[in-house]
Amino acid sequence: MRSSDGSAADTPLITRHASTSRVEVAAAVLLHRDGRFLLGQRPAGKVYAGYWEFPGGKVEPGEAPLAALQRELHEELGITVEEAYPWLTREYDYAHASVRLRFFRVARWSGTLHGRENQRFSWQSPQAISVDPLLPANTPILRALLLPPVYAISNASELGEREFLARLERALAGGLKLLQVREKEMTGGELLRFSTRVTRLAHARGARVLVNADVDLARMSGADGVHLTAAQLRQLQRRPALDLVGASCHDAGELARAQLLGADLAVLGPVLPTPSHPGATGIGWKAFATLLQDYPLPVYALGGQRPADLATAWQRGAQGISMMRAAWG
Repeated sequence: MRSSDGSAADTPLITRHASTSRVEVAAAVLLHRDGRFLLGQRPAGKVYAGYWEFPGGKVEPGEAPLAALQRELHEELGITVEEAYPWLTREYDYAHASVRLRFFRVARWSGTLHGRENQRFSWQSPQAISVDPLLPANTPILRALLLPPVYAISNASELGEREFLARLERALAGGLKLLQVREKEMTGGELLRFSTRVTRLAHARGARVLVNADVDLARMSGADGVHLTAAQLRQLQRRPALDLVGASCHDAGELARAQLLGADLAVLGPVLPTPSHPGATGIGWKAFATLLQDYPLPVYALGGQRPADLATAWQRGAQGISMMRAAWG
């Protein structure tokens, strides 16, 4: 949650009362190969005419959201959806209607894209939106689009600091954009020195860093934010005043706390068996997908993840995957 100028602020937990009757809407985030996405301008004669939004439309009674998305994009843009993943679900109360927006990331389509209602369209970069005004319900989606598909977790305790830093530099050169410093065997000045060095390396490559559990350490090291433990989720009453806040979740209750606290992202797991939890089978992909139904925050699948699992995670509604050992292989 942020102040009116867009900066992070300590924000108390609030409970929002959901409308008893919401208009169901399927919305598409059409993704270009270069990372850009499509926004359309609402035509004259419609509510909020001139505002920019993600393409889509109302879900008819008895219609599945994905089917509605496919129908709307064919009617509105003249394209056929060939590959789409469920993503975030956001609720918003406009003056004229309360809506439930079900966003899908559309990775592949066929046909020539054109506005059948003579509406304008524009390909936009998440880092530099050039059109205005935007429908207010879409603001959290734009922020989520800045998050990459892989969230790495440091592993210097196993690899050794020198080897880990060498692998980190290779991963950053290869495109890694988000990582968490989580080194429980380091303390005090050693951890501060390590976190500061990791942050400097990451920032030099345009990547962002979260520090596990320690808000003060995140500030002192120059990191972008903090990753909260499940215990901290239960205890905190305000969002830490940092730009980026992540949260570790294992069940529906913890996911709800992350939402109420105003976290920017969550990790959920363990999904699959992992060496760090010997004997634990993980919740599995079916339970993972069930927990993400109607959830508004970007969530990374954690536990036993490897790069080959990314497509599976997307199909289950995830932002991507979070890895420790496999991130540095």
